[in-house]
Amino acid sequence: MSVLNRNLPGVLIVLVTLIVAACAPQRPPQTSDDDYPLPAAKEVFTAGYESIVERYIEIVAPGQFAMEGLHGLGSIDPAITIETDESDIIVKFSGTVADRIAAPADDDAEGWAELTVHITALGRQHSMEMRRASAEKIYEAVFDGILSNLDIYSRYAGSKEAKKNRAKRSGFGGIGVRFHIVKNLPQVTFVMPDTPAQKAGILKGDRITHADETDLGGLKQAQISEKLRGPIHSEIILQIERKGESAPLVVKLERVHIVPDTVSYGHKNGIVYLKISTFNQRTARNLLNKLKKARADLGDTIKGIILDMRGNPGGLLKQSIQVADLFLAQGRISETRGRHPDSLQSYDAGGRDMAYGRPVVVLVDGKSASAAEVAAAALQDRGRAVIIGTSSFGKGTVQTVIRLPNEGEITLTWSRLIAPSGFVLHGLGVYPTICTSSIDGNRIDGEAIIARALNERIKTAAVMEGWRRTSFQEKTQRQELRAFCPPERRKLQLDSKVAEALLNSKTLYARTLNLSASAAAAR
Repeated sequence: MSVLNRNLPGVLIVLVTLIVAACAPQRPPQTSDDDYPLPAAKEVFTAGYESIVERYIEIVAPGQFAMEGLHGLGSIDPAITIETDESDIIVKFSGTVADRIAAPADDDAEGWAELTVHITALGRQHSMEMRRASAEKIYEAVFDGILSNLDIYSRYAGSKEAKKNRAKRSGFGGIGVRFHIVKNLPQVTFVMPDTPAQKAGILKGDRITHADETDLGGLKQAQISEKLRGPIHSEIILQIERKGESAPLVVKLERVHIVPDTVSYGHKNGIVYLKISTFNQRTARNLLNKLKKARADLGDTIKGIILDMRGNPGGLLKQSIQVADLFLAQGRISETRGRHPDSLQSYDAGGRDMAYGRPVVVLVDGKSASAAEVAAAALQDRGRAVIIGTSSFGKGTVQTVIRLPNEGEITLTWSRLIAPSGFVLHGLGVYPTICTSSIDGNRIDGEAIIARALNERIKTAAVMEGWRRTSFQEKTQRQELRAFCPPERRKLQLDSKVAEALLNSKTLYARTLNLSASAAAAR
């Protein structure tokens, strides 16, 4: 009896410990696996979280956005729920508590990254769907959850998508052809000048049957592009069917750095037509070459230039600055303002007007966005061009691209674009000097539209003055201003006809140009 009494406290301690352990959520040991190595995951989340804290246009706390990211795991397995209880994070699977974790400090980016790794690893132990998910799928779920709650332009791209994005911006290793699939095979539709394809004698209409030893028959467009592209200086052997040739042609090519030409050129009756489809790293250089060609082709007979940026979604900001600079000799082009010191930039013209003072008309529509709006606003505010079309898209923010350790990318909004006259482009866009919204080109000609714009010059001037004076916070007023010329997608020839009529009359051009230039000067 005495022995039992002496050991009773120890027995009670053991029993209490066992009871507490049985009631507490069990935290399985967390180990890396080949599909989801924890040290790599921590590195990715830490880099992402710290970059968002440092660079996002608004002040955001890791404790705020990381919870949105954890809720994103529900896109992989809806049975996963993440809840908060005072200073704790509660993880549940199908309603059962799996863990209760003390939340890091609200501003501790690394701590929240570690917590994210812990919870995602826990998910792989409790959820079949999470176990099946690749590391990339988990990164996507978390970062999509975070960035979609910041703004519509911030986004995440996994390593494969990011690679394609980098190719669009900076080019890729390729041979220089465009193609469409015709009867299950890629048929060449365009051969880029001064590329391996042109030098090897590949022609429009050729059908590529094999790339190296791979039969391209039945493959999708993206799969064929992947086969044709590769590291710069790598070699590829193509087998080609050509109309009129009895036997297949075999050509050996060495891939080079390909940057697609986003500028097309033509001229008619002394008017130069230039269309910019998007802004990549060679857009300004290609536009300069086209302007030089126009000068060589037409000399002093150039009446004017139509710069078509309808449907242009934007691209590299610095390229749009350089494009505007090609038409301006001096003055402010644009400014960017954000929270990060590097986002505070101003851009001024400092070159030579490569259009030699010739009249310029810019075409925009409701799909002209971002970098396209920067160039259009600069040319309008500096009194260098007449804008024709509809209100532009109104995407006036700048995104910085953050490369993550997994080769994925975060595209993060970090500054706002300011036009030379001082207005914020975001949510407003560019207002055309001549509005063609809702006009049927079959029922009215270009000169009639110009006459209407001049007759409404007092109203137009008032709208443009309000456009430049409204503050970024007055969202309702900004929407009301846009309603004077609603944004539309314009594919009709009407806008071009108006531009041609304007460029064929120096008097009409000067009067129309004055509408926007005077409003900008007043501001």
